[in-house]
Amino acid sequence: MKCPSCNYKETKVIDSRLSGEGNSVRRRRECLKCQHRFTTYEFVEQVPLMVIKRDGRRQPFDRKRIISGLLKACEKRPVSIDTIEALVNEVERYVQKNFDREVHTQDIGEIMMEKLARLDEVAYVRFASVYRQFRDVNQFMQELKGMLDKEKIGKSAKTSSD
Repeated sequence: MKCPSCNYKETKVIDSRLSGEGNSVRRRRECLKCQHRFTTYEFVEQVPLMVIKRDGRRQPFDRKRIISGLLKACEKRPVSIDTIEALVNEVERYVQKNFDREVHTQDIGEIMMEKLARLDEVAYVRFASVYRQFRDVNQFMQELKGMLDKEKIGKSAKTSSD
């Protein structure tokens, strides 16, 4: 494993443990040259899942793209990197389990929005504004109204069951 800091080819494993639900191994490593510490993840290689883009192009599923989108949505929010990684693991597991070889970006986006709505409302709105590509303020307001209506329904159902 090459050091991401100095590109030296020899590192040592400091700590190794199962990550999440045991689907990957998380390893803390240290460069033998510059002592830079970094984390790597080991996953079981699976049949590549292709993502069908809105314009019909296909590209391999890339969890880094999901992490990137979530990091932007959760910027300056009280959402830890561990929580983001867990959410990405959930999305990836769901997609691998429920889609054979291809999945549309819309399906991935909907799954992520559902999970973000429960995690952090501001991150959800940020993600939705990019994902849904709102054409105007009215569309954005409709999304917010729908979110608020769901929240009211959830609160009234909880109140009536108490």
